[in-house]
Amino acid sequence: MKQLFQGGILVNGSGYRKADLLIENDKILDVGTGLSDPDASVIDVSGKYLFPGFIDAHTHMDLEVSATVTADGFDTGTKAELSGGTTCIVDFATQNKGESLAEALKNWHAKADGKASCDYAFHLALSDWNEEVSKELAKVVRDGICSFKLYTTYDAMVVDDKTIYEILARLKELGGIAGIHCENKGILDARLETVLHQKGDRRSVADYPSTRPALAEAEAVSRVLKIAACVDTPVIIVHLSSKEGYAEVARARAAGQTVYTETCPQYLLLDEGKYLLTDADARKYMIAPPLRTKADQEILWKALEEGQMHTICTDHCSFTVSQKEMGRDDFAKTPCGMPGAEERPALIYHYGVRNGRISLEQMCAYLSENPARLYHLYPKKGALLPGSDADFVIWDPNAEWTLSAAKQQSAADYCPYEGTRLTGRAWRVYLRGMLAAENGEIRTAYAGRYVSSLK
Repeated sequence: MKQLFQGGILVNGSGYRKADLLIENDKILDVGTGLSDPDASVIDVSGKYLFPGFIDAHTHMDLEVSATVTADGFDTGTKAELSGGTTCIVDFATQNKGESLAEALKNWHAKADGKASCDYAFHLALSDWNEEVSKELAKVVRDGICSFKLYTTYDAMVVDDKTIYEILARLKELGGIAGIHCENKGILDARLETVLHQKGDRRSVADYPSTRPALAEAEAVSRVLKIAACVDTPVIIVHLSSKEGYAEVARARAAGQTVYTETCPQYLLLDEGKYLLTDADARKYMIAPPLRTKADQEILWKALEEGQMHTICTDHCSFTVSQKEMGRDDFAKTPCGMPGAEERPALIYHYGVRNGRISLEQMCAYLSENPARLYHLYPKKGALLPGSDADFVIWDPNAEWTLSAAKQQSAADYCPYEGTRLTGRAWRVYLRGMLAAENGEIRTAYAGRYVSSLK
């Protein structure tokens, strides 16, 4: 079946132009002005932007963590993504201690296959490192996993400096890359103990941000980048949240090092004042790293404006209010994470593009083209080119709407941006040529497919 979308403004990472888009079945057939085809049904998209389907390269669906499981599995989580314009996610398949990499990937396919409404790829989060795992990495990369995740904190996932070096060296041999969660575990643990010693309990969420200071992020960023420099390989600093952390990245780049960076809407739009709400409400905003200051937001926006960031992802890791209540008597037991899948594109358009912080083409780069390139999905994904998957978003720049938990697809029962009035949203979302979502409502469910990295 052919469909011809006429009169829209097509956006890519380097610019935008008025052009028509012709698709046949699940692929883009042609792009240009004045296209016609007698066999195609014609859809008028005048006054609308056409973006390549957005890609969220940092999600945690169906993740067992903090003695619970995230509220969103691949069922509700990918519906949330799709409703906002995201047609592909890259989720973190996690290797638990003692597991082979094959076991970890088998587990994640069982979670995702047949349950996803947008396409999905995997990073592989490594927690256990030995000679067998090192050998197994070669097959994993051959089979289409090119990106991996390392943590410098969390008891179940932390890897030491020697292990980071060895993994980065092995990935360099194989052509893979690591994204790294950077916080100094020793500082975090010590500060948690200090709060308990000084106050006798850890009930007040107002004490939470001081236990994960920006300098703990900066120290870990600096250390990881020095290890990567010794290996002479690029790395990705994920969910960068602070001006101190960004300063370490800038310092390394000035020395000639290649460093990729990711930030998230919550670090651009929310600040640590949320932790001064009542404890029940403040726990909703407990994420890791925590929300920072308005000064940190300005540095991150400036980096985006100057093209010094690479991706804006969600770190979607959702919990219900009752799950957050696990930390009622000790905030350290609160599962850290927030929903954000469906809000991301509209927040970046409203606060970024409409407010003049970034350009329309930068929005496309950060939300679609750059993650596709970085994670070896381009041009199958992240592009409006002949031969690319017919994944695209018809964006209504004038639609006015309000964010609300009552209307969201996520299984989380709260919205961090409740009541926020936005202009601009995904009008229609196409997944491989199918109308998959319209004005936030799912039109085609469970059509998501696994996508491996292209070689």
